Parts: sequence; structure tokens; C-alpha cells
Amino acid sequence: MLTKEWVPLTLQGSIQILSVVAIVLVVGIPLGGYLYRVFTGQRSLLEFVYAPFERVLYRLIGVNPVVEMDWKAYIKSLLLVNLVMMLFAYLIFRTMEYLPLNPDHMKSMPWDLAFNTAASFITNTNWQNYGGEASMTYLGQMMGITYLQFTSAATGFVAAIAVVRGVVNDKSRYIGNFWVDFVRVHTRVLLPFAFVAAVVLVGLGLPETLLGAQTVHTLQGTVQTISRGPVASLEAIKELGTNGGGFFNANSAHPFEDPSALTTVIEIFLMALLPTALIATFGKFLRNRRQATVLYVFLTGMLLAGAFLVYGSEAAGNPILQHMLGIAGPNMEGKEVRFGVPLSSLFVAVTTAYTTGAVNTMHDSLTPLGGFVPLLFMMFNMVFGGKGVGLLNIIMFLIITVFLSGLMVGRTPEIFGKKIEAREIKLATIAMLVHPFVILVPTAIAVATKTGVSSMANPYLHGFSEVLYAFSSAAANNGSAFAGLNGNTTFYNVSLGLVMLLGRYISIIAMFAIAGSLANKTVIPDSPGTLKTDTFSFGAIFVAVVIIVGALTFFPALAIGPIGEHIQMWAGQLSQ
Repeated sequence: MLTKEWVPLTLQGSIQILSVVAIVLVVGIPLGGYLYRVFTGQRSLLEFVYAPFERVLYRLIGVNPVVEMDWKAYIKSLLLVNLVMMLFAYLIFRTMEYLPLNPDHMKSMPWDLAFNTAASFITNTNWQNYGGEASMTYLGQMMGITYLQFTSAATGFVAAIAVVRGVVNDKSRYIGNFWVDFVRVHTRVLLPFAFVAAVVLVGLGLPETLLGAQTVHTLQGTVQTISRGPVASLEAIKELGTNGGGFFNANSAHPFEDPSALTTVIEIFLMALLPTALIATFGKFLRNRRQATVLYVFLTGMLLAGAFLVYGSEAAGNPILQHMLGIAGPNMEGKEVRFGVPLSSLFVAVTTAYTTGAVNTMHDSLTPLGGFVPLLFMMFNMVFGGKGVGLLNIIMFLIITVFLSGLMVGRTPEIFGKKIEAREIKLATIAMLVHPFVILVPTAIAVATKTGVSSMANPYLHGFSEVLYAFSSAAANNGSAFAGLNGNTTFYNVSLGLVMLLGRYISIIAMFAIAGSLANKTVIPDSPGTLKTDTFSFGAIFVAVVIIVGALTFFPALAIGPIGEHIQMWAGQLSQ
């Protein structure tokens, strides 16, 4: 068995990671107050700009903004809008070669790839079985991709806010107006924030043009075609909306998407900003700042634990390379030198903790433990999580934790002043179990069939990890990939597309049903029998429940994937 000293984490690298996370918290927590004011109808400093524009939109779509909806009307509107937008995007992808803004003469997508791409971007997954610069027109990038990056982010956002209203309402079946929430999150959050981010990114070197690819002569005397386009605008909402789909196939490893260490820090900040802020918003809706504090402490702890595990594993490098080739030092394969190991490791953790899916590092080239962390974060699907849906998953696990804790200590299962009964537990269980089901069942089918196995670029355990990662990414609506799997086949385009849709909407519907049930209940004052959810001891139990559920459902798959790979690596075995 190979032996190798663990390379210590550097102080400089550790400070980089801690500093970026600290900046996110310092900005994100007060931002939660602004989001609370947006969704409670309070006036803002720019009300004179927002309000007239919103009134025009309400008239155009025929909406009375003062009329509220119950959970069934709200979810019907949400699903209908998403269906129409998905069909619109599908038509764009199928016909884009005949549409304008195609200076590089790209072809339309075949039906299976168009379905996969439309399902991917409407679900905020942004999984890409295509290379953007080689197969997507500018119209497709803007009307099919960037457009859905705004609207899918808005969908998750308003879903979380509606469910939170149901949780805190006192004997009221109404949870808001979908159309009002959908408009306000665009006009007051996503559009202004993305505009500022895009301007900053243009100033730091990202292109924003409708001109076609540029042919240049290099210093070596060869001819090179350099793709470009409206990159900065897509990049801004890609990160801010926890979307992840890149303009280029290399995603944020491409210098036109992420040219420097500074832009990487900005992109990490954008990915984490709004989901982090939503925890503070949740606390304000509950009128319980301590509840938000407990969640911040434990979620940030999980994020940092994952980031430092990736950092430590990548800093240690591969002992096989040292033994066979004498190559010592950190694992730099698949990483950009301009980011280094610390920022690359943090990007890996953040993009999967916040289910964004952007990558500045080739995840397929991570060490086994380095690849274990993003897989685990996507399987947990609640370490802050994506915009809105992350908060929904946190609420789901809080309900399950309250129920289990109540059984253990003999206390009444209550949460936020509402009794938890059989209906809520059944719905929360459905929301929880759909996630492992749509990961493990398709993975088993893929590795048991010739069609599924034929797309694997690597054999044995790493090939299994590639397939497991793909379906985990699709189910978590993350979108990142190990990249060793050829996903652009009919089998994977259809199966991954279906997993994205099921992973997105089944849990949302179940959480809306829970919100509708809780909204009709009267808030009960705390009693000696009430189990407090805003204590650090409950927070520890909450994390333990998440880990136990993850271990029970996913450990066997992880054991024959990254865990098995890690054991092989330290045993000096290349593959077996």
C-alpha cells in the first residue's frame, strides 16, 4: 500500500476560502431584509421606478394584483407558466437555424437534445449535452437560455416564498398571488442585480457582442477561430440565478467566462448570494432571528467542511503519480492555474452546495474524495441549496426532524406553532424520497444496459461515478457533470430530461400541499411540551438527520463509486 504524507493546507489558501464565505454572509444576511420587504409589499427606495412598470405588466397579462390564491391555484399557475416556457424554448432550439442572430450558421437541435435542453433550463438545472459555442445561435443563447435562466430562477424563488407564507399564516388558506410574486422577483431582484453584475463582468474582461466568431492569426503562424457573443449577460444570471449553464462548453473554466481570480470570487459570491439571503428572509417571516442564526451556523459549517475536504484532498495530490512518476504536489489536473487549488476547491463546493452547476474545474479530474463532496452535496440537496428550492428542502428536513425528535422525546410534533400531523409527514416523506428514487433507479438502469454503459469514457468504479454523478446532478437540478460521460445520446437526453422534471416538480408540488395544509391551521402558542427548533441542539439533530438519511439511501452507491476509488488509489491500484 502506498504511503504519503498529507500535504497541509496553507494559511493563505484557507484564508481565501474563509474570506469569500465571510463576504457572502456579510452581504447576504442583510439582503434577506430587502427580500422580505419585496415579498411583503413594502415600498422601496426605487418604488417610483418599479411600481409604474409593474402596473403596466399586470394590465398586459390581465392580473388583479390584490387578489390572492390558495395553494392549488398558485401551483396551477406556476406549472402552466413553466409548461408554456418549456414549449417555447423547445421550439426555439428546433428552429433556430432559420431564425435571425445566427452569424456562425449553427444548425437546429435534434428532438432529443432539444427536449433535454428545454427540460434542463426550465428546471434551473442547466445540464448541457451540447457545446454552446459550437451548436447554439445567439438567439438561442438569449431567448432560449438566458431567458429561462431568469424565469426558472424566479420560479424557485416564488415557490419558496409561497410555501413560507403557508407555514406562517394563521388560519388563512391564501399564500399570495403567483403573478405578482413572479413579476416582482424579476423587476426588483433578478433584473437589477443581474444588470449590475453584467456591467461589472464586462469591465473585467467578459465579452458582450452580437458579432460572430473572429478569425485571427496567432504568433505561431496558425489560424484560430475565436468564438464570442453576449457572454457577460448570460454569465451574470447564470451565477445569480444558481443556473450554471455556460455560454461556452468549458463553462467557467473558459477565459471569456471567468478570466481571473477576481472574477471567480465574484462568481462564487453571486452563486451564494440569494440562497444565503433567503435564510434571513425566512427568519423574518417567522419573526424569529434565532431560527435563521441556527440554520446559518450549521449550513455554513457543512459548506466549509465540504470545501476544506475538497481542498485537503486536492492539495494532497495523487500518491500513484508520486510513486510511479515521481510527481509530487497538489492535483492540478483539470484546474486552471489562474484560480489555484483553494479557489477551485471552493468553487466545487459552492456550485454543488447551492446547486448552481457552473464549473471552473473539471470535476472528472478531481481526486476521489474531491469528487465525493460535490456528489454528497447534490444528494443532500439542502446545504443552502438552489434559489428557493434549497429553502423548500430545508423546511422539508425541518419537518421530518421535528417529527423524529418528537417521537424520541415524547413531545408534540409542532413546527413554527403548527401541529404536524400524518398528512404533512406523508407529503414531506414523498418530497424526501423522490430525490433518491430518481437518482438511484435510473443509475441502476444505465449501468445495467449496453446503451447506458456505452457512453462511459472510463471503466470500473470511475465510470460508475460518472453515471451516478450525472443523475445526481439532474435530480438536484444542479447541472454540473463529471464530463467523462457522453450524455448526448437519445437514452441519456431523454432519461436525464425526465429526471430533471421529476426532481424539480414533484417535491415542489408536495411542499405546496404541505403549505396549504399548514396555512389552514391556527398558530398555537409555545407550551412546555413544544420542541424548540431554534436551538443549537436541535440544529445538531437536524444535521444528523440529513446525514443519516443520506447514509441510508446513498452510501451503497457512494461505496462503489468515489469511496471505492479512494481506497484503490491509496492501495496503488490504477483500476479494477
